[in-house]
Amino acid sequence: MRRRPVRRVSLGLVMTAVGLLAPAAALAQLQPQRPQGQIPDRGRPTESSDETPIFDYDAYVPGIWEFEWRVPESPLGSGGLIEGTEVYSDSADGRDDTSRIDARGPDGPFTTECRIVYLADQKVFVRYDTDSRGFDVFRVGRVGGDLGGFYPIHYETPPFEVHGQQVQLRMTTRLVSPVHDRVEARISIDGGPFTNVGNAWWTKHLPGVTTPQ
Repeated sequence: MRRRPVRRVSLGLVMTAVGLLAPAAALAQLQPQRPQGQIPDRGRPTESSDETPIFDYDAYVPGIWEFEWRVPESPLGSGGLIEGTEVYSDSADGRDDTSRIDARGPDGPFTTECRIVYLADQKVFVRYDTDSRGFDVFRVGRVGGDLGGFYPIHYETPPFEVHGQQVQLRMTTRLVSPVHDRVEARISIDGGPFTNVGNAWWTKHLPGVTTPQ
């Protein structure tokens, strides 16, 4: 019976290979991971009897978000593209959170200071915005959810005055994932029918993580 020749591998070659692979493995461990949604992986298809987790504000909302919104002309401002960032911060008492919008639109830069209350047990989201363009917006919304991991918030504002006109908004924020939101908005002017004011897209800024568009 013939013996197969034994292949001799240089120890130096092995150590070189290990040295090349080790930094790559360490880098993979240090690379920030994209946040995951709330729906657990049950290892099977979802069933109608499965419970949808209550929306976790802290898992989805806090952080820096970038957005763009192409709007028509309305009492809120000229038509065109609005781009900016929204930064969500925790409050000192752990109850009333805040955010700040810094944006630029067709009429120039503007800011919005926001106060936010989320009542998880009641599935209610409350937000009060003070806009530097000269108006305040109060909105209350119900938070929905489904087993696909989508959490919509349906808002309606009471009428508010902007430059002598009565404005009312209906908005739906669709929390598609912890890194993507879509806002659909409709406006009524002086009691008229609600018309579309475009869709806005929010994307969370995650340092070191590439977020698909």
